Amino acid sequence: MFKFFRKKQPPTPAPETKTPPAPPAVPDAGGWGRHVEQEPPKPAASELPPGEARVAPQTVEIPAAPPAQPPSGTPVSAPPPATQASASEPASTTPAPAVSAPSVAPAASTAGAASAPTPAPAAPPAALPPAAPPAADPPARASTEPPSFAPPAAPAPAAVPASPPAASAVPALPTAPTVRPTPTAPVTTPAPAATPTPVVGGKPRQRPGPPPTRAKFEASAPAVAAQEAATAAKTSWLTRLRSGLAKTGQSFTQLFVNVKVDEDLFEELETALIMSDAGVDAADKLLTALRARVRKERIEDGNRVKEVLRELLTEHLAPLERAFDLDRASPVVVMIAGVNGAGKTTSIGKLARHFQNEGKQVLLAAGDTFRAAAREQLVQWGERNSVAVIAQADGGDPAAVAFDAVHAGRARNMGVVMVDTAGRLPTQLHLMAELQKIRRVIAKADADAPHEVLLVVDGNTGQNALAQIKAFDDAIGLTGLVVTKLDGTAKGGILAAVASGANGVRPVPVYWIGVGEEVEDLQPFVAAEFAGALLGGSGNG
Repeated sequence: MFKFFRKKQPPTPAPETKTPPAPPAVPDAGGWGRHVEQEPPKPAASELPPGEARVAPQTVEIPAAPPAQPPSGTPVSAPPPATQASASEPASTTPAPAVSAPSVAPAASTAGAASAPTPAPAAPPAALPPAAPPAADPPARASTEPPSFAPPAAPAPAAVPASPPAASAVPALPTAPTVRPTPTAPVTTPAPAATPTPVVGGKPRQRPGPPPTRAKFEASAPAVAAQEAATAAKTSWLTRLRSGLAKTGQSFTQLFVNVKVDEDLFEELETALIMSDAGVDAADKLLTALRARVRKERIEDGNRVKEVLRELLTEHLAPLERAFDLDRASPVVVMIAGVNGAGKTTSIGKLARHFQNEGKQVLLAAGDTFRAAAREQLVQWGERNSVAVIAQADGGDPAAVAFDAVHAGRARNMGVVMVDTAGRLPTQLHLMAELQKIRRVIAKADADAPHEVLLVVDGNTGQNALAQIKAFDDAIGLTGLVVTKLDGTAKGGILAAVASGANGVRPVPVYWIGVGEEVEDLQPFVAAEFAGALLGGSGNG
């Protein structure tokens, strides 16, 4: 803002003339045009000093002009407010003509204001409010305060062209000082201070974690349910196993009720073992070991003798317990044989479900082309288990069916291929020769096949099973047994005879045993469970 000075002019009497009121100032694009009429108040007759003439009102007109652009780097200073003059001071008798100054012109004074006295030095102004009315701007005077920028809400008034400095400055009208609001920084709410963890025994105490959510319990619910289902299924299986061998188990249980441990007890146990189809060799081996344990441990309790016998029978049957390896080849080719009515086709259907539960894809071959409806029976089991079946017309070549099944299993990337065969007696030599042919043809399709050759044995046959096992083993080389129908009149001791190698029988592993017609009734053989059920115990070892 430019500085200016005004000098006092010699008083010049002027006739009183009425000046027409000026039109109100209308803002334009360049600034504010103001028409201000200043009329000093008429002092009372007592307040006028003698010899002073009345001064005519003076009119100051500020033409509308664009706001002056300050030079580069020079801030525009706001007009400082003038201090309010005392009303008791006498008004100047010398009227000052309107002199143009290079500063901002004052706005129109309010009606009834006193005549302008000589202003006192202005104090440093406070910050102007953004919405200060433009009509209250006082005339600017020489400012000694540092330059500041005008607020954007109040546009700078237009500057008047410079003129020779006057003798004295135009007296400022009394106005109230303007207070500029001090900018206040935004208040930021501080974050709550972290509560220190109490230290007990030199180590910080860990805060207890949140309680386990319901989702964790829900996630573990399927696992718990599956475990409970497996336990229930196992209990059901042991119950059916004990039920199937209940007749043999009761005969052993009665021997140990209020009994004296002596030689008579050993003779009764030997008779019971032979009657259970265990055979003389197995009975003699078991009783010899039992007598030695009783003498060594000086056992006199009948229940303790029964427990020792169960342990010895479990050790005797342990060589027959073996897991079926499904990962030895891809596909694993299984050839199944047996006599008529032993349950070969039914066992194949149950084993297919068992292999599927192990995550293997199964393919069946209907190699029994002799028995009527044998193919339809196998197809029905395939539909129940969603398993494909390779079959030919009745009277076809079973070896050709087996050959096609092995190639199809390899092409379809199957896990297991099971080949069914017709039932036959070991005495039918031409049928046994046909069985050998099927094995040779399977070996042509796969040099390592068949990987397993299983014989299905009816548990009700008793000691006759030993002759079957030996005949089929000599013909096709058995790798495992499937003992079925133990829920009937079977005595179960035949497995003890197989384990002892009676009648020249090789101890062939027993993979599965069956106690019913349902799929779940065929389970892997466990020596401890079988020994406990055979002796009328808990059946769980």
